[in-house]
Amino acid sequence: MEQFIAFGIVGLSTAAIYAIIGSGLVLTYTTTGVFNFAHGAAGMISAFVYWQLTIGWGWPTPTAIVAVLLVFAPLFGLAFGKALAPTQGLGDAEKLVMTIALLSGLIVLARWIWNPNESRSLSRFFADKKSIDLGVVTITWHQALTMVVAIVVAIALRILLFRTRTGAEMRATVDDRALVGLTGADPKRANRVAWILGIELAAIGGILIAPTVALDAAQLSLLIVSAYTAAIFGRLKSLPMTFLGAVVVGLMESYLTGYLPQNEYLPGLRLAAPALLLFVALLVFPHGRLRGRDRKLNPVPLPTRSGSVAFAATVIVLGLMLATMLTESDLITYGAMFAWAMIALSYVPLLGFAGQISLCQLSLAGIGAVAYSHLGPDGQWWAILAAMGIAAVVGVVIAIPALRLSGVYMALATAAFAVILDRWIFTLPSFEILGIKISLFDQGSISLVGPDLFGWKLDSIEEITVFAAVCVAVVGLAIAVLRRSKYGRRLIALRDSEAAYATLGGSLLIARVLVFAFSAAIAGLGGALYGMQSQAVAPEQFGLVSGLPIFLVVTIAGLGAVGAGLFTGLALAGPLKVIPVLWPGLSNLAQVLPALGGIAAGGGALKEGAIGPLRRDWFPMLRDRIIAPLLVVVILGLWGLRLIDVIDGWGFFFGVVAAVIAARFWHSERVKPDPETLEIPVEWVGVKRPWTSEDEEVLERGVTAGS
Repeated sequence: MEQFIAFGIVGLSTAAIYAIIGSGLVLTYTTTGVFNFAHGAAGMISAFVYWQLTIGWGWPTPTAIVAVLLVFAPLFGLAFGKALAPTQGLGDAEKLVMTIALLSGLIVLARWIWNPNESRSLSRFFADKKSIDLGVVTITWHQALTMVVAIVVAIALRILLFRTRTGAEMRATVDDRALVGLTGADPKRANRVAWILGIELAAIGGILIAPTVALDAAQLSLLIVSAYTAAIFGRLKSLPMTFLGAVVVGLMESYLTGYLPQNEYLPGLRLAAPALLLFVALLVFPHGRLRGRDRKLNPVPLPTRSGSVAFAATVIVLGLMLATMLTESDLITYGAMFAWAMIALSYVPLLGFAGQISLCQLSLAGIGAVAYSHLGPDGQWWAILAAMGIAAVVGVVIAIPALRLSGVYMALATAAFAVILDRWIFTLPSFEILGIKISLFDQGSISLVGPDLFGWKLDSIEEITVFAAVCVAVVGLAIAVLRRSKYGRRLIALRDSEAAYATLGGSLLIARVLVFAFSAAIAGLGGALYGMQSQAVAPEQFGLVSGLPIFLVVTIAGLGAVGAGLFTGLALAGPLKVIPVLWPGLSNLAQVLPALGGIAAGGGALKEGAIGPLRRDWFPMLRDRIIAPLLVVVILGLWGLRLIDVIDGWGFFFGVVAAVIAARFWHSERVKPDPETLEIPVEWVGVKRPWTSEDEEVLERGVTAGS
């Protein structure tokens, strides 16, 4: 019994931290309408700043606490509010992109400032004092302080929200911002207060929990999953229920630690338990079933048949160029762009067409890699189709339970699924179900080989690269055909308004299941291709945090554009890999680029995506009957010069860039209208061209008509 109570005390102290963090999350969401995925990252940064002040610079603990909580956290909260202000009134996807970009960027920033290879730790508060003896159990002063702070936070929030004018403004802002403004209140001020308090609570939680765990940027940021669960218990609006949810999560973690049987299959369950509980809570607690039309959605581009075929051919030629010009070691690094492109393509029908938010596409790619590795150890061609099928089945498993979820709830469910796979499922050893042996990563890494296509064994990196390019081209064509089909139009209708889609007789179940299965199959193929290219993969390569840059870059490219896949692959395997090679000092800056681009995209700077301006300003020259063939000849000529070693790889690259830019300017000159043929408004006649007698007649007719 004493042991049970002891574990309960530990669980309550942990629950207190989750309650503090979760209450800040609920506070900002109910006031601003923004679900802050970067909330945990804000607490993580605060914990690192606290470590820097106390351990790094030797400041006294009270001074450091005052500096973090009264200076750094409020300024950080104002910065969050300023960064996320453009998302007010936007759809769920735009808000989600912004906060995920902040999450990814803050993790990279922390690793940039504080070397992750160096071990760091913080001492518990009052560690030198004797523990408090309660008879049956003893508790540390740190645990007692944590619970006291949680109680103080609960009381303070209650007083603020229900006994002050600022609290009334914050609660009223949730219902109707415009009406609040008419009463003389200031919704913007309420938002600022909410962001300051929310980040303040995240900072308090980060400082309190940091001494009990390792100071790792990703681990501390993902501790927010437990706070997510607590917030969902409160349905993102009730602080008392959020505190209750925190108690449930804290006690569950503690008792699992104490009473979970010791075997090789269950240790990961304790780590994944908060995410598993989050997934269950999302399914159990009621949420809005259907969402209305979001009139800020961008139109989905309609690819032409000729353009789709030309693009597919370009992808294959690009694969051939890389395979013939790069060394084997470079191909392993840069040839992975086609695998990344395939995984990114899985977002196009799912999020771009159907508007279904998913954060577990890279995890589904991991399932595809595992399935292909074990089913095709010798490269059997059918193992690729089997891997796609297994990934599709898992996609259906996600879609059916989550049918009633949308928007941020769907994002949370898929994020929880990714964490469950990352922390538990992927770490399992081999096991049997109904006599069938199932192997995953076998608590290590797995090897993958190129496919055997009816006797043609693709066993070199060059051949695998070309094969991956062909796969991307074929899948890109399939997605283009889907976009032009009746079912593609149905998916876009589903994105525009689930309520209208269901009202007009559309089946949400069938639509979601099919698009999730199709998207998951594409992601599974991408995982298999990535494994072939890398030759061996490990579970940490398919975690939630690792998948965030893919989500951000494909959003930057423009959801709904088939070219977003190749754009993402080029970005992840291009500048993000080349910059550290050319300028090692900028390697950390390169890792921040996806987050910066995501912030720009979510803030509206890239309303049509990066591909939109390219399609409008650059692609017309490819339809020019003179310029396009000449450009192709020049590029093929440079390729030939590279193959016979007349020029090196950089010469080829800069030659292609120069040729494309020259073609663009030439096309601009060719299509520029003759100034003499331009119609000049009558008020500019005599300024932009000489006055003529005909102009006088035009002017007289205009005056007569007006009278």
